[in-house]
Amino acid sequence: MVSNSSKYAIKGVLFLALYSNEENKIAVKDISEPINVPQAYIAKLLQELSKENIISSTRGPKGGFYLSEENKNQPIINILKIIDGEKRLTSCMLSLEKCNEDKPCPLHKILSASRKEILKNFERKTINDLVFDMKKGYSFLPL
Repeated sequence: MVSNSSKYAIKGVLFLALYSNEENKIAVKDISEPINVPQAYIAKLLQELSKENIISSTRGPKGGFYLSEENKNQPIINILKIIDGEKRLTSCMLSLEKCNEDKPCPLHKILSASRKEILKNFERKTINDLVFDMKKGYSFLPL
């Protein structure tokens, strides 16, 4: 349901949410190692997210990526939609093109309710919510 690219993007965004701000921008080379994602790969993902205003960036000698307060209020679903596209989030688990409510695959009915609940949670939870949980020790991201 969620690609490795989306997982990497979320890790990158959370790293930025924890360690960056408008005065403390972070270069891609300083993000890739702590989150264990190749530099070129995370650079591409962060550029996509920046283009869609999920994260902020500045060019130049003191440039880099950061999260503004507005960025931090973005729901997690926005990251997934940008990186994977909405179709991936709702696609058939067996990768059948014609699977839908009218013509379901064998797993469709088993997974349909769970998927809807997961997507609702991704819509409700913001970047700030995940950072709050990490700061409180309710969840962790090994960095």
